[in-house]
Amino acid sequence: MKLLVDVGNTALKTATLAGDVITLVNEADIPWSEIEEVLIAQVGKGELVAPLIARAQQLAIPHYQAKTSATLGGLTCAYPQFENLGIDRWLTVVACYHLYPQQSCVILDCGTASKIDVLNKAGQHLGGWILPGLDMMISSLVSNTQKVFSDDTSLFLPELGTNTPNAVKNGALVATLGALEYYLSQSDDTPVIVCAGGYGELMQQHLARPSTYNDILVLQGLMYWRKYQQFA
Repeated sequence: MKLLVDVGNTALKTATLAGDVITLVNEADIPWSEIEEVLIAQVGKGELVAPLIARAQQLAIPHYQAKTSATLGGLTCAYPQFENLGIDRWLTVVACYHLYPQQSCVILDCGTASKIDVLNKAGQHLGGWILPGLDMMISSLVSNTQKVFSDDTSLFLPELGTNTPNAVKNGALVATLGALEYYLSQSDDTPVIVCAGGYGELMQQHLARPSTYNDILVLQGLMYWRKYQQFA
């Protein structure tokens, strides 16, 4: 059994991997006696994952940090300097390459930041966009203006706001949806649309086009990434 760790900018997600079955698990419930190795995808701060690494080292369990590469099997990274592509973005592309073989995909991963990445049918990552996440858009706007404010009770809706919190939150939502719609309007393809991240389900609910929500996309990418690695 393997332990999969997704270290985001604000939260950490852990899961066990037995065969090809991924099961989310709380940190307190990790079955350490059954873990053979730890696989880590890290974009957030090291202190989030440090206790897990320390525990693995204490138990002499090897741990590996996933890294972006120019190619992975039949998949090619769009970045000439591939090291600069965040491992979270790369792993979502890796996951979609395997989950939707020979299909084009657009990934909308919405957390602290909102990321859009595009994969074509041939396994070429075409690149993507990074936008401020919904909360970041709101906090930036509120902290840098005099009379704009938000609240914790208004919903995110794709409609014109009739009060300031509605206008702020709805604006953040439609700005993100609009970026995705802009790409799709310029494309002749009909890609699979995959939403992920903390706000991924919200985005999926408000997309006008068919789409799917996947809350373990990075972890699935980590699983597929491991299949190509040869560790001593």
